[in-house]
Amino acid sequence: MIVPEFHDSAEARRRLDLLIEELPEGGMFTGKQWVISPWAMPLGARLIEQLEAMGPALRAFQQACEELYLRGVSEERWRWVTELLDLGKPADLVRWGRHPRWRGVLPGVLRPDFLLAADDRLILTEIDSVPGGIGVTARLAQLHARLGDLILGGERGMLEGFARAFHGHDILISAEAADYAPEMIWLADQLAREGQAKPEVLRAECVAADDLRGRSLYRFVELFDLPNLKDSQQWLAMAGEGVLRLDAAPKAFLEEKLWLALFHSPALTSYWREALSAEHHWRLSEVIPQGWVLDPSPLGEQQQWPGLAVHDLMEIADWGRRQRELVIKISGYSPLAWGARSVSIGHDLSPPQWRSALEGALGHFKQGPFVMQRFHRAALLEHPAMAPDGTTLLSKQVRTRLCPYYFAQAPGATEVKLGGVLATLCPADKKILHGMRDAMLLPCSVAEGQ
Repeated sequence: MIVPEFHDSAEARRRLDLLIEELPEGGMFTGKQWVISPWAMPLGARLIEQLEAMGPALRAFQQACEELYLRGVSEERWRWVTELLDLGKPADLVRWGRHPRWRGVLPGVLRPDFLLAADDRLILTEIDSVPGGIGVTARLAQLHARLGDLILGGERGMLEGFARAFHGHDILISAEAADYAPEMIWLADQLAREGQAKPEVLRAECVAADDLRGRSLYRFVELFDLPNLKDSQQWLAMAGEGVLRLDAAPKAFLEEKLWLALFHSPALTSYWREALSAEHHWRLSEVIPQGWVLDPSPLGEQQQWPGLAVHDLMEIADWGRRQRELVIKISGYSPLAWGARSVSIGHDLSPPQWRSALEGALGHFKQGPFVMQRFHRAALLEHPAMAPDGTTLLSKQVRTRLCPYYFAQAPGATEVKLGGVLATLCPADKKILHGMRDAMLLPCSVAEGQ
């Protein structure tokens, strides 16, 4: 958190003093800072309604994705989907993902990342089943509620949501996710103070399998990191036997951005319409950008890539800057799949850089597919932030990512409820929106007059 000195508005000073005093001295993340703002991110009634409705729609989408994948295990018609989602994954992980114990068991928390575009339109960029930010969103919600902001999900929405979804769970965290350890430790301490059994935060690279016997675990561990963790195959086997409970279940196929591209596949149009209600299908159609799996396999002589009007994907390597308002990123199961590490924005690259990014993505197909999506620019907004000189409060131009957290109503339950929304307000010149030093992290609130 970046906290400059401020000596202007008395109300801003009051708010700032509370935030500085009440946020943990060591921060909520290891080695990460953000710009502080005294006010929450206000959202209008229409946008709030969209966010509340997206939880059930995305949960239905997860269910439909799992059903399609599992059909492809035994049905020839859908086998290509299953084979696509298994690319680049170890055979044992594929086997665990198909284990009968976890059929129909969906993650206890669901966090989509939305760009906030013009006219309050939401653009979905990914769905995270083991998200960071739970602790910091919970703490910011508490503090801003005390300051008088009407917080989405309420002052306790995040804490109550986590407690319901992961009742009795300890938190298993890996070195890969260690930056988030402080917020998880704070979360565990807060639950204990409120009378919950205190979750233990376990370092996954250190804990032995036998020490996990009989436990219920929130897996704050990326599946690509399993080979680096002590006894991971043993504790996966124990989970498969029911000796320990693991949430989220190790379904690597469900943690892929590929699904967003497959939603627009002409070959799956009829499936999605049958698997989803009309309302859920409509809501998903509104937020999922057009996308493609970057598959180098040749098309038939008379075929073209839908929406691109090319026969060979390398044809777009020669497109001009205006044509290539496209984003390339790895689908999942990779250390590059988070933190925007694999993202290439076509119109930001020189022609040689664009060609290299496209060739690299296509060449990586069998090791793990990349996806390409239409680029959507987040809307330009203004929000108050501390000025760099520390003496004034600026109305800063920003572009916004919204991350709502939807929690299962009980361990293993299908229904989800909104617990809170974290807004990441990035400087206006940023095209890739994520947590960064010069961004604001804020809970979302109901705008005045709504």
